[in-house]
Amino acid sequence: MSTASVPLELRPDEVHVWIVEPERIVEPRLLEAYLGLLDAKEREKQRRFHFERHQRQYLVSHALVRLTLSRYAPVAPEAWTFATNAYGRPEIQGAWGARLRFNLSHTDGMALVAVGLDDALGADVEDAERAGDTVEIADHFFAPAEVAALRTLPREAQRARFFEYWTLKESYIKARGAGLSLPLDQFAFHLEAGGPPRISFDPRMVDEPDAWRFMQLRPSARHHAAVAVRRPRSQPFTVRWQFTVPLDGDAPPRFQAA
Repeated sequence: MSTASVPLELRPDEVHVWIVEPERIVEPRLLEAYLGLLDAKEREKQRRFHFERHQRQYLVSHALVRLTLSRYAPVAPEAWTFATNAYGRPEIQGAWGARLRFNLSHTDGMALVAVGLDDALGADVEDAERAGDTVEIADHFFAPAEVAALRTLPREAQRARFFEYWTLKESYIKARGAGLSLPLDQFAFHLEAGGPPRISFDPRMVDEPDAWRFMQLRPSARHHAAVAVRRPRSQPFTVRWQFTVPLDGDAPPRFQAA
């Protein structure tokens, strides 16, 4: 089962990331069980997707959120309620919303939900094999320092580095809860071999670099992911991430510390 009778321990210095591959889940019994966990608004939104694969992504990822939260609190998966802020970010309503934080991200082939305590939290996963522009987007929207660093790389390495920047940027703006209202060119990530990602801010951005911690994940050869937590650099920070099939079983966890 995907939920536990005794809530999992989640320390203040940890973020747990649960990962699922929606397209691999085809058993009708599981899909029906997931649908039964969603509320009426979620079911209606799921039905509105035109393509079946998008319907499945939405279904599996939103069931993942509910089942994951119930690992950490004595709340039935179907009983969680959410409200969205002005930028569309969902947050838990009720007593557990005061402390338990989560963030969902999904793309073709993968969905993940990150869970933590108290601190602002954001996560993003991207399919690096998707069609469309990458480096060209950076030229128009990234910070000058990122564009310069990207352009110094060999051409064959630029696409992967783009997705490293993109997932980090998405994780940060999602942690801030303001979405793309934050200008992407007013903060920059600095990636150095052997060290964690660092962030810097344009003077127009009201934020402190030392207030944030970031972790990059490679959950598959095809996917890039990142986690952002508002947590001082002087404090420990560990990410535990693992694959799961909701209501069917979990893979062994992997740990990354920074």
